[in-house]
Amino acid sequence: MIYDRSLCWLRRDLRLDDNTALSVATHNSKKVFIVFVFDICILKKLQDEDDRRITFIVHSLRELSSRLREKKSDLLVRIGNPIDEIPKLAAELKVNAVFANRDYEPYAKTRDIKVSNSLLVNGIDFKSYKDQVIFEYPEIISGQQRPYRVYTPYKNNWLKNLGPQHISDQISNFKTLSTISDIDKHSINWNFSILGFKENLLWLEAGEAAAKKRFEVFKTVENRYFDNRNFPYIEDGTSGLSVHLRFGTISIRQLVRSTYKKNNIGVKTWLSELIWRDFYQTILDQFPHVANSCFQVVCDQIEWPGKNRHFDLWCQGMTGYPLIDAAMRHFNNTGWMHNRLRMIVASFLTKDLLVDWRKGEKWFARKLLDFDLAANNGGWQWSASTGCDAQPYFRIFNPITQSKNFDPNGNFIRHHIEELSGFSDRRIHWPHDAGIEEQNKAKCLLGSQYPHPIVVHAIQRKRAIELFKEVKS
Repeated sequence: MIYDRSLCWLRRDLRLDDNTALSVATHNSKKVFIVFVFDICILKKLQDEDDRRITFIVHSLRELSSRLREKKSDLLVRIGNPIDEIPKLAAELKVNAVFANRDYEPYAKTRDIKVSNSLLVNGIDFKSYKDQVIFEYPEIISGQQRPYRVYTPYKNNWLKNLGPQHISDQISNFKTLSTISDIDKHSINWNFSILGFKENLLWLEAGEAAAKKRFEVFKTVENRYFDNRNFPYIEDGTSGLSVHLRFGTISIRQLVRSTYKKNNIGVKTWLSELIWRDFYQTILDQFPHVANSCFQVVCDQIEWPGKNRHFDLWCQGMTGYPLIDAAMRHFNNTGWMHNRLRMIVASFLTKDLLVDWRKGEKWFARKLLDFDLAANNGGWQWSASTGCDAQPYFRIFNPITQSKNFDPNGNFIRHHIEELSGFSDRRIHWPHDAGIEEQNKAKCLLGSQYPHPIVVHAIQRKRAIELFKEVKS
């Protein structure tokens, strides 16, 4: 069916290239308008006026607008509740259909149903498409015709089913885009102050062009991914694309296309990480209770005895465990954390400090630039041993051993905890064994310039195991 006028609603897909909804809309419409809505239902929940995600979105939208103006079109922006704004704009523009890419979060699914119903009342079609994942449920299902609960068989089935048709480039027909004159009268002023936020510094460049540039850089080192991915001090050890994937400034299909038929361990390992992303999206989609509860329902019986004071010190990077503190300070300063460190700090909070994983998850949700509910929840529940295919509760990261293994020379620690920089490579992982003479030489007095450890790992490990045994037995 060819529509006279259509509206393409961008959400987690802030790009023009390889965008499924945009491609379908522009090939099946005589004229296409593009809109992004700053959702006040989401904005009002953000606690920090300098939330980095707003900066990333604004910068990405500015680039989108610039690219569209080169094509003699432009981006429409609205501020409000999409349940009201999309039907209202659709009526103003007199469109016959609204196109969008699917979102699997509980809030988004409910929102889209309400928007669709409202549009339908006015005789406007709502068309949604798979775009942010390669496979969605039920494309990949178990032998019992159910969603997978364990990653490895899911991954094997995912790889078995992958074909060129799943990763083809979704090319748009930009000739059907609305003209600037079409949309000028529907435009509104929008900036940080109107949104109620302040611009913040980003550790990476926003937008589609920056995403492609970063990806091209990563491809030059992808063969080393297996060897480098666990070491946070290696600058190009990971792709750095998680933020771009979250906001859709790059297509997941483009990334997977680049791995197709490649047979080196670096690329295959990186592809596995992309598959984890699909897996967690399916888990959230099919088991929405995980957004607030344990995937393993029995684990909701755990009474976490952790102290609020310990949680606050963990947030601040003041636990007395150098790698934990370096990771948290870096996180607070940038809004990003290396995946290995995410696992280590999550394990420490839940297994050493015995704090409910939901508190850590919420802190990450507040501060992460690349926050994605499915991935964040999945990672936290994996570390806490409450999720699907989770780390066994008796396997608990030793933060000192992890530090020695993955920051062997203390480079990452020194960079983010200046007061410890004077300690030797051997001592920096655990400076608390240093005598007063060694502390003076390092110009760091423990207990005043750097905190004593707030817990003893060996003791807390035993407590954590007993805590889980009580509900698992």
